[in-house]
Amino acid sequence: MRHTLPIAPQFYVTAPQPCPYLPGRMERKLFTSLQGEYAEKLNDALSKQGFRRSQNVLYRPSCAECSACLSARIRVADFTPSKSQRRADRRGGHLVREATSPWATEDQYRLFRAYLDSRHADGGMADMDIFEFAAMIEETPIRSRVIEYTAGEGDDRTLAAVCLTDVLDDGLSMVYSFYDPDLAASSLGTYVILDHIRIAKEAGLPYVYLGYWVPGSPKMGYKARFSALEVYRGGTWVELGDPDAYSSDTHPLSTDPIAEQVAQISLPDSRPTKG
Repeated sequence: MRHTLPIAPQFYVTAPQPCPYLPGRMERKLFTSLQGEYAEKLNDALSKQGFRRSQNVLYRPSCAECSACLSARIRVADFTPSKSQRRADRRGGHLVREATSPWATEDQYRLFRAYLDSRHADGGMADMDIFEFAAMIEETPIRSRVIEYTAGEGDDRTLAAVCLTDVLDDGLSMVYSFYDPDLAASSLGTYVILDHIRIAKEAGLPYVYLGYWVPGSPKMGYKARFSALEVYRGGTWVELGDPDAYSSDTHPLSTDPIAEQVAQISLPDSRPTKG
């Protein structure tokens, strides 16, 4: 008799390195490779457990004395935009959206470099060259799309914003987005999230995954301004509630030992999905 076993990926831990969100902290990640015919199932299952994708790797923060980073997602059906978000949606209404296969272009890279140089010049991606950028966009073993937003028409058409988006079985995961820093007053970052909520609703997908929300980090504060926001905390998704009620204080018992974390991960079975 043939038995179907769960997928059993190997999990690893990165060496500690400076945290990009909270000064004076060291970050550590739990990660596994994403490859083979069950990559999509594994990505779907682990995304529901606070993991994020970067190329062909799935990772989740696993810092020794800090548990501030919380995976965040918007419940599409319950989302209601604020007044400022409605204004941002109107300001971006002239943009034309086009979803394409994950293929990097020189126009995308120019916009990416301008965005980094303006907003994240000291970040971990600051030295990324065009080949590394292409790898970020193109190295995906799952169903991914590059969603471009352009302004103007014909020869005057310009690229205003880009988002690398994964299509999960329960939502859209915004892997990485960037936009023209000269148009920052138009709240393009907010507009791109609002448009993803719109796309998810049209597709009947219940969630838009935003990555990590980090209390105490100004870079991540904007995510808490979206209604119907859930965070993955203590092994389950819970309503965010009051953002000020969350603490970024360190504590030696804030995270379980790695072996316990891995044992608690729920893996998909290896049966192929029926078409």
